[in-house]
Amino acid sequence: MQADVALIGAGVIGLLSAKELAEAGLRVVLLERGMAAREASWAGGGIVSPLYPWRYSDPVTALASWSQSAYVHLAQELREVTDIDPELRQKGLLMLGVEDEDDALAWARRHYRPVQTILRDEILRYEPAINIEVERGLWMPEVASIRNPRLGQALRQYAMQHPNITLLENTQVEEVQIQNDCIVGCRTDRGWVNTDKVVVSAGAWSQRVLSELGVNVPIQPVRGQMMVFKANPGLLNRTVLNGGKYLIPRADGRILVGSTLEYSDFIKETTVDAAIALRHFANKLLPALQTIEPEHHWAGLRPGSPSGIPWIGALENVKGLYINAGHFRNGLVLAPASCRLLADILCERTPIVDPLPYQPSVRQMHVDGAWS
Repeated sequence: MQADVALIGAGVIGLLSAKELAEAGLRVVLLERGMAAREASWAGGGIVSPLYPWRYSDPVTALASWSQSAYVHLAQELREVTDIDPELRQKGLLMLGVEDEDDALAWARRHYRPVQTILRDEILRYEPAINIEVERGLWMPEVASIRNPRLGQALRQYAMQHPNITLLENTQVEEVQIQNDCIVGCRTDRGWVNTDKVVVSAGAWSQRVLSELGVNVPIQPVRGQMMVFKANPGLLNRTVLNGGKYLIPRADGRILVGSTLEYSDFIKETTVDAAIALRHFANKLLPALQTIEPEHHWAGLRPGSPSGIPWIGALENVKGLYINAGHFRNGLVLAPASCRLLADILCERTPIVDPLPYQPSVRQMHVDGAWS
């Protein structure tokens, strides 16, 4: 099989990278050891904003700002092309009990983002069913959420329909072959892919793929556990964030509660302790959930990386080897911009944002403490 680019990993990052590259005219082979968009892409909550965005560095803000604007067009395009609705809901984000409110407002002024103080009575006018113990919070009216399993389904369907994309699921990459420090192809359990460019977009598993090539990047799995309640539509209409945990409403009434942050290697099982903590949080913030049993409790593995800044671009020492991984808690938030930037780099176009902070060589310097 011949390809201009082979992507290893078909989560939302891999699928959207394939979309960008295919639309630029490149032939793409997308290699996935399981089913597309079934790991962190399926397991996350789908808030289209970093949690407490002012606590992140400017490189994360740059990607997030571009992506938040792009999601409206992306959701509409996927709905029209695939007939699958990713359910983008721009209902805003309520944040309760924010201790660093002044930092948030200063960040908003600096980046021209709508963030405002909101008092208790107004919070309850927005969401009368919630139980709040604070007198004020912060309101971000433009923040959206997306139903990430359906986003994954839509991107998978798009890939299957596009003539420039070959999606190979249940396909194990056995070797990325290198000759004279150059990529020459991938050997899989289903045959050979002849290509001179390989992009590693395998999420939490990216370091495992790269270690076999003698490349080390500090990307590690970080488990997150969530649960969902099947409530009546309208019980909650906006995403509510309190103390690092959140409730996310869906159009059909389901309410997600998340999430934990656990360094548990590649162990993806759920735990009783997390179930108790998540349910306690949900019941306290939204008392109507006390009479509803959780519909499902699950876990996923995020691709943790230092500072949460993704690695995007060419890796040193091997010509034709690239990475788009390490988005930590913000894979869905940063995906449109990250994947456009990767395509800009591969196609040698003017990049949408300054690529320097995401380049692997610069990211490694940051990890080593030589760059900030």
